[in-house]
Amino acid sequence: MDALTDAEVRASFVNCSKGEAKRINLPRDMSGLPWADLDFLGWRDPGAPDRAYLVSPAAGGGPVGLTLRIAPGARRNLLRSSLCGLCLTGHGGGGVDLLAAPLAGPAGRQGNTVALYMCADLACSLYIRGKKTTPLVRRMEETLTLDEQIARTRRNLDAFLAKVTASTA
Repeated sequence: MDALTDAEVRASFVNCSKGEAKRINLPRDMSGLPWADLDFLGWRDPGAPDRAYLVSPAAGGGPVGLTLRIAPGARRNLLRSSLCGLCLTGHGGGGVDLLAAPLAGPAGRQGNTVALYMCADLACSLYIRGKKTTPLVRRMEETLTLDEQIARTRRNLDAFLAKVTASTA
């Protein structure tokens, strides 16, 4: 992923108002992020633990950003393993959250959302590449190459983005 500026990140959000996008807490030290290893930029808001954000490069256009929330009523089961719906990384101890994105456009303003189980820290790109690991993270042994795993994650992400933005197309 190419490095983005604060202004590019804020302008990318499609499922919130411009005022909300201006108030988003961006990651600290964006210039120090491992951009070459990121398929998308994802982070949790340290001031609001129920909020997360995701910015993805879009085919044929600029980046597309989503605001996310931990789905109401979704509880981490600290005793059960869960699988991320984007990168298929297995996590124990509540490392996966059900994150809900308001739909873009009028449907989102009416409260409609779409949700997906994702790595709670949104570090899918780093897990795939083996750049981040913890004792509770389990990557399955796969016959797919790294490039194929990255492509699968991109397809899963693109499908999620398409669901969020479908009402504005």
